Amino acid sequence: MEEIIKFLQEQKVFFLATTEGDQPRLRPMGFVMKYKDRLCFGTNNRKEMYKQMKANPKVEICACSPEGQTLRLSGTAAFDTSREAKERALEAAPMLKGMYSADDGIFEIFYLERGTAVFSDMQGGKREIRL
Repeated sequence: MEEIIKFLQEQKVFFLATTEGDQPRLRPMGFVMKYKDRLCFGTNNRKEMYKQMKANPKVEICACSPEGQTLRLSGTAAFDTSREAKERALEAAPMLKGMYSADDGIFEIFYLERGTAVFSDMQGGKREIRL
């Protein structure tokens, strides 16, 4: 899991795909952390992304390094609504404090269940990790 987090953090921006009905939706993300042995991300429960994950929790995340190595994560989004998870996220990424607080009623932490990470390179190499 540490390798996955390191890769995502090094790229600074990665992309999360959800669906809205039969329409894929993609958006940039920048926050990831390990919490309770889970790969966790944050969002706002007023955003369409949150509503889409609640309606269909199957998601994918993709990131690419300047050298052409890619990481694709797939899994089912599940939510940790605990105050502790939100506080940990705010500690891990102080930039989030300008947008959220642990008690604001909108900050949400989600993680991937039954997930798979696939690292690939431009030469066709591929390595899979179960989350």
